[in-house]
Amino acid sequence: MTLLSILYGLFLLSVLGLYWSTEGRSLKLWVLLVASILFYSSLQIYYIPLLLALTYITFRIGIALSAPVDWRIENSDWQFAQQDWNRRRLKLLVIGICLNVLLLLGIKYVPFLLSIAGDLASWPALLTQADWLSDHLIAPLGISFFCFECIAYLVDVYRGAPATYDLLKFSSYKLFFPKLLSGPITRFHPLAAQFQTEKFPPISQIVEGLWLIACGAVKKLLLADHLSTLVNLSFDNLERAGSGDLWLAVLAYGLQLYLDFSGYVDVARGTAMLLGFTLPPNFNFPYFTTSIADFWRRWHMTLGDWLRSYLYFPLGGSRQGLLRTCVNLMIIMLIAGVWHGAGWGFIVWGALQGLFLVIHRLAIALSDQWSLLKRGWESLPGTLLAWAITQAAVFFAWIFFRLPDLSQSTLVIQRLWGHQADVQFAQKIYVETLQSDRPQITLLLWGLVGLMAIAYGATRWLKLQLNWTLKMLLVPVCLLAAWLLAPNDSPPYIYFDF
Repeated sequence: MTLLSILYGLFLLSVLGLYWSTEGRSLKLWVLLVASILFYSSLQIYYIPLLLALTYITFRIGIALSAPVDWRIENSDWQFAQQDWNRRRLKLLVIGICLNVLLLLGIKYVPFLLSIAGDLASWPALLTQADWLSDHLIAPLGISFFCFECIAYLVDVYRGAPATYDLLKFSSYKLFFPKLLSGPITRFHPLAAQFQTEKFPPISQIVEGLWLIACGAVKKLLLADHLSTLVNLSFDNLERAGSGDLWLAVLAYGLQLYLDFSGYVDVARGTAMLLGFTLPPNFNFPYFTTSIADFWRRWHMTLGDWLRSYLYFPLGGSRQGLLRTCVNLMIIMLIAGVWHGAGWGFIVWGALQGLFLVIHRLAIALSDQWSLLKRGWESLPGTLLAWAITQAAVFFAWIFFRLPDLSQSTLVIQRLWGHQADVQFAQKIYVETLQSDRPQITLLLWGLVGLMAIAYGATRWLKLQLNWTLKMLLVPVCLLAAWLLAPNDSPPYIYFDF
């Protein structure tokens, strides 16, 4: 069962019918939990015991972290008891974090680490084992998001947030099917507070949920999946593609990635709204930012918030001088790269993001000292230049994200300038497969960027919003268009790999 399939539509209608016809908070949570298990079982039933075990272990560690000190002890012993308790809590937190990190390393990164060890030690047996594991070990869908949420819960409890003693509520939160596979990364306490309410959503919220699902369908089926055809054809034929073809593929991939992932989040948030819950947004027009820092505040927003709250700030953030700030930025972005996948390309992507953030932070420091430079960046030409530099950096880094094999990504970079395409490339790719030519496709891609710019301007500057009546009329139109115009073979969501 995949999102935006007929089977998922029937599943969602069944869950909504059962959920809103059930009386009592506990029974509603049971409906959510069973539905979530069934949803994940339709994709990878063999990993259900692992997810349930990790959920229970995290739940128990959370309770242990919040167990109170026995305050009946003598006053003279209180200080020692408090110190002992703080050490015990820290050990429990470290155990919980290590459990999740080691699980990620064991499932997602063992083949990659074995291949590195095999190359360094010139040990063919390790390379063979790494290849076998890569072919046979399938990572659980959504495991990176799942583990990050576990770590966030444990850290929150360690910092003083109340631990839950309700296993049903915690399991319903952890396995909540709209966010289970690819987020958005959601903290326990905000969602658990919503579990306390049993109020049927108003008509405006229902329409908003349907509108988000319809927007997600258009983004994924109508736009991202067609872009994936061009991207795959170009990157699967690197030896034959020319510089212009590669530039076009890089632009198409950046758009595909955004539309694919934000489309998934729209469907997830829309589904949650129909159940009466609100999940955090994950995107806010990231391709119209004028700095890499602002890009990361508006791209994959819940991951950025997680990195700031649980890595950047504990490392000292920007409170310990410019040098330490730059080091912290490099660390968190390298971790972000590793989190996305096991491959040198993801590490390079993370390192580039960290480098861009460091350069931005140094530029801010220079601008603060030179008022003329600051005024230049704040002018209209400076703003446009900052936007162009930011997006050029972002799209350049996407090359390593799309092609984590460095031999392929470096080949793309080498051929971005002055390389002619194979004589049959345009005929086979554009004319025969895409039934168009490169200028027309280029125009379509920039037209899509223009539509996104119009939507950004209308939302950001003019503050225009469609009313719920118009959205209700547009929902069936969008769903029908996505259904009729979607490609025959719809690829899975890109972020399912993470």
